[in-house]
Order: sequence, then C-alpha cells, then structure tokens
Amino acid sequence: MRLTRLTRLTRPCKLCKHRKPCKPPFMQFNIITIFPDIVNSYFNETILARAIKKKIIKINTVNLRDFTTDKHQKVDDTPYGGGAGMIMKPDSIFRALKKLRALKNSKFKIQNSKLTILLSPRGKQFDQRMAEKLSKMKEITFVCGRYEGVDQRVSDYMVDEEISIGPYVLAGGELGALVMIESIVRLLKGVLGNEESLREETFNEVQSQEFRAKSSEQKVQDCEVKLRTPNSELRTEYPQYTKPVEFRKWKVPEILLSGNHEKIREWRNKKDR
Repeated sequence: MRLTRLTRLTRPCKLCKHRKPCKPPFMQFNIITIFPDIVNSYFNETILARAIKKKIIKINTVNLRDFTTDKHQKVDDTPYGGGAGMIMKPDSIFRALKKLRALKNSKFKIQNSKLTILLSPRGKQFDQRMAEKLSKMKEITFVCGRYEGVDQRVSDYMVDEEISIGPYVLAGGELGALVMIESIVRLLKGVLGNEESLREETFNEVQSQEFRAKSSEQKVQDCEVKLRTPNSELRTEYPQYTKPVEFRKWKVPEILLSGNHEKIREWRNKKDR
C-alpha cells in the first residue's frame, strides 16, 4: 500500500498561520450546577456556539442532583450555628468533582493544565489579566453555588480557587461561570473572526499599562471616583457549614455545635472579612 504525503495548504491556516493542516487548541469547561438548562441555553448562541462547532472548546454541564444519594435528590441543608437560608452540602459536590477527576490535589491533575474554581463573593475578583492566565489552561471546572452559600469544606479541601466576578451578590454562581467562560474563550485562537480586535480592546494588557502610566503622569483629580470610605468597607460573610458533621475526616468547628449563641456570634464576627 502506497502512503502519500500530507498535502500542504495553498493558504495559511487561520489558526496558526502555517501552510499545513492543524488542529485548533482544545479547552474543556465543566460546570457543576443544579440548573443545567440555564447554562446549556446560553451556549447555543453567539461566539461560544461557534467555538463549540469548531471544536475549540467543549462544554460539559453536570447536574449536581445526579450525585445525591437520597430519593429527594437533596443538595442543601440548614446551617450549623443557626441562621437564615440553606447551605449546599459538601458530599454531593465531592462526588461530582471526583467523577470529573477535578478534586484539589488530585493525582489526575497536571500542573498548570487543570483548575477547579468555586464561584463565591468571598473570592478573588475576576479581571482581564486573570482571563488571560486562565486561557492557558486545558480544563476548568466551575462549582456554582446556590441558596445561602456552600459548605466551607468545599472551599478548604476540594477546589483550587475561589473567584468572584464583582463585589455584589447573585442568586447563584451560574452567571459568574458564564461571564468567565465567555471572557476566556474570546482569547482562544480561532474564536473571533478578526483577532486584531483583541489588540484594540479596552482591557488589553499593553493599552492598560499605557493608560495607567498616562493617568499617573496627569493625575487628573476630577476623574477620580472614591468607591469606598473607612465607614463603608465591603465585608464578606463568615464561613458556613451544614450536614454532615464529619465528612472524610473534615469536621464542622466545635463552636458551631455548642449551642452557645454568644460564642457562635463572636466566632462569626472574627471570621468576617
């Protein structure tokens, strides 16, 4: 059987500019949520749909309720120490992350290629520089919280990062995950029709540096906006815990089980950030 050489392209590849066939960079996003339909509908439109069609990205929406063990598929419970609202339990999230091989410090994780993120108002604030760093990953898993919050053991032992898209509160992490994914995907080769537009955008790194330098030199006083004052600092809520009391040797703090409301209040005040 005669083998033929791989033919060269007559025109440069749109992705790498070389005159030979190539595969686009492939990136996978896993989204753990209790509302998969909300997420899936968004990916049927705009540049994300095109990126999926071109096989530049893959979206894997995971229904958290599939990893529950009771007939009611319950993913939340009341907080230890009292308080309003319900807290998402750690056990179903653990099983979902284990199935995806996305647990923190997992042996399946290759350094600088896989990352697991919990969307949380307590996390680092997302910006364009972070989007550029995350666009170098091979796979990102998002854990989308709901209700009053997520059991602190998820943040401490199961995910790599806590990230927020801004200093405000949403009903859940799904919108935050979508915002981050779109921002990251736009930076991947082959997604935008004209990649030159990336160089001209508002938060382009070079232009941002030039703008900061220019602003520093001019020191335009009338353009300054003071967002915070000493008496109006934004604070994030204390860590929350729910059932079970112990999960994989990760225990709820004893103080929250004591029933001493005064000490619980003091503990929570200390943990406020």
